[in-house]
Amino acid sequence: MTAELSDVDFGKISRFVHEIYGINLHAGKKELVKARLGKRLRDGNFRSFAEYFRFVKSKKGAAELIRMIDSLSTNLTSFFREETHFHKLRKIIPEMAGSSSRYGRMPGSFRIWCAGCSTGEEAYTLAITLREALNGQNIDPQILATDISTKVLKTAMAGIYQSERVKSISNPLLKKYFQIGQGEWEEYYRVKKELKDIIKFTRFNLMENPNFNNPFDCIFCRNVMIYFDKETQKKLIGRFYNLLKKDGWLFIGHSESLTGMTHRFKYVEPSVYRK
Repeated sequence: MTAELSDVDFGKISRFVHEIYGINLHAGKKELVKARLGKRLRDGNFRSFAEYFRFVKSKKGAAELIRMIDSLSTNLTSFFREETHFHKLRKIIPEMAGSSSRYGRMPGSFRIWCAGCSTGEEAYTLAITLREALNGQNIDPQILATDISTKVLKTAMAGIYQSERVKSISNPLLKKYFQIGQGEWEEYYRVKKELKDIIKFTRFNLMENPNFNNPFDCIFCRNVMIYFDKETQKKLIGRFYNLLKKDGWLFIGHSESLTGMTHRFKYVEPSVYRK
């Protein structure tokens, strides 16, 4: 039986999660929090949410804090999701890759940050798009793929997906960039090494100050800001602007917008902005 989650305990948890991770757990999320953290209480033999929260905040609770955020994170994604963005990216890559001096880039490099990469489908879609657009050019594509959840990152790094998950990929691209499983892996597809080699998956909290050595040509942060309040979104957008190269691109989710927010980006088209 799941312990009751009082308004007081929910308030403490939601304020803590917002302060550290930026996630907005408003009152309508109370039952979701109760259901998802209820399992953590049962697995850890905690008698109440208050006891669980005290442990999470203690020095001994560091590992459980990560599990708590894993439980609260929503990770809906798919290959070529919101496909128009990848059509747009494929058009602009040759222009940017061929104009190193104009865009302040070291010759032969192209960097994308996939912020909120979830189980990896978006990062691998970006890798496919880069490979196809560059078409053998002497360019070193690099993708940094980050997420707050260690659970989804483990899936992303493995790069193994059931056949249902790759249905949105055309057969030519599937054959080119995936290995088809045999025997007990018959219904699975594994991402080939040439895609994995250009992606670095790592855990990162978007509320932290990033310590990235080089700026990015593009940032994809799609369907992530919907979990933040306006003030948190504003701070994040400002950070993205500073992390992009001159004339760099920002892609956000189709359900997201910078309308009504103070920012320095140039509007290009819905959900696409430029520095």
